[in-house]
Amino acid sequence: MSVPRRRRRLPDEVRAAAVRAVLCLAFTLVGVVVATLASYAGSWLMTPALMAMGLGVFGTMWCLLEILISRQVAAQRMRGPNSAYPMAGSRVAPEPLAPRPLPRPGGAAPQQYPPQQPYQPQQPYQRRVPTT
Repeated sequence: MSVPRRRRRLPDEVRAAAVRAVLCLAFTLVGVVVATLASYAGSWLMTPALMAMGLGVFGTMWCLLEILISRQVAAQRMRGPNSAYPMAGSRVAPEPLAPRPLPRPGGAAPQQYPPQQPYQPQQPYQRRVPTT
């Protein structure tokens, strides 16, 4: 008996985009049903329902594109840079740090900075009048 493979969980941004797409599709289908019933009844609701249906179609296509793009971004994040294999290069082992040289006894003293002068406000600018 074979063991069924578990499906990997979708990344959060892909799931959120899929939920938005389903909601948009539901909105579009409600608009289609309302437009169809309003056309059979000859009601004034047909025009707003057709406009809502058009917006729903646009929104659904937008959400489907968002799903495709977010799946590609998530797959690229899993793959790593410039690689055909999953997880290649995403976690590169850090190189060991080079040992720091120890200070030599009698070597150069650390650089001393001059002490900071206290703040003294300057006098306001006064225009000089040339004397001739």
